[in-house]
Amino acid sequence: MIERARTILSMPITRNHRPSLTKLDEATEQLQTRLLRQVGQTIGDYGLIEQGDKIMVCLSGGKDSYGLLDLLLVLQRRAPIRFDLVAVNLDQKQPRFPAHVLPEYLTSVGIPFHIEERDTYSIVKRLTPEGQTTCSLCSRLRRGHLYRVATELGATKIALGHHRDDILETLLLNLLFTGKLKTMPPKLRSKDGRHLIIRPLATVREADLVRYAERRAFPIIPCDLCGSQEDLKRKQAKAFLQEWESKVPGCTDSMFAALSNVAPSLLLDKRLFDFPSLRIVEVGEGEEDAWLDQDIPPLT
Repeated sequence: MIERARTILSMPITRNHRPSLTKLDEATEQLQTRLLRQVGQTIGDYGLIEQGDKIMVCLSGGKDSYGLLDLLLVLQRRAPIRFDLVAVNLDQKQPRFPAHVLPEYLTSVGIPFHIEERDTYSIVKRLTPEGQTTCSLCSRLRRGHLYRVATELGATKIALGHHRDDILETLLLNLLFTGKLKTMPPKLRSKDGRHLIIRPLATVREADLVRYAERRAFPIIPCDLCGSQEDLKRKQAKAFLQEWESKVPGCTDSMFAALSNVAPSLLLDKRLFDFPSLRIVEVGEGEEDAWLDQDIPPLT
């Protein structure tokens, strides 16, 4: 049985509160400017943030969520619209988890935050067979608690730190192991329709987030505290993409671009295109060779 959660809420969440930002050295500022451009473009393209939003930023203590929060804090000060940010961490009672790190960091940057304590670690260890990774069950339990917290805090959006590499790896994993052509979109509505999940880092490369975390000296909390091995399939997908990128530079750029350039009539999904009703059309005079102008893959 899970004991009642103890929550920590620091700094009242007010619309007038905007934390001060530290001055950066030139190299870090250049990197930050490029990341802000990418994040801002994604926010605009997909309508991720709107006037009056309260964004719940999920903070795990890893480089991605630190980077997400840091960049959103900058955008909050510069954006022409007003929105609030609240950082939320789910303390799952993993052994050796340094519970003081996130509250100290969030207090230092001056942002409202909420720590939710739930012993999901014990549940996951009890229900996961020996030798199997705990990541899948852990993720489902975490998502349920975060949705509940978002409702309690009145958050209009839930921001996650998934980046470009995560999206490509998920695409590959679904292709190879689930028979589905899907990945993680920049904006997603939960199945019950009550929550909107946004991924402002969707076009940001992981390598840039690694560099940014190093230059900003975020107090990183390791992700292996629970003792579970990294998801082997995802690790293999990452290695596969890295190998192909080294052999064919730019191929992952092409893969990522393909996610925004879908041709339903050239796939096989009858739900996306009405193949049964497809019929020939009358060809006008002089249009007999029009098919030569179409993009057709070479015969093999």
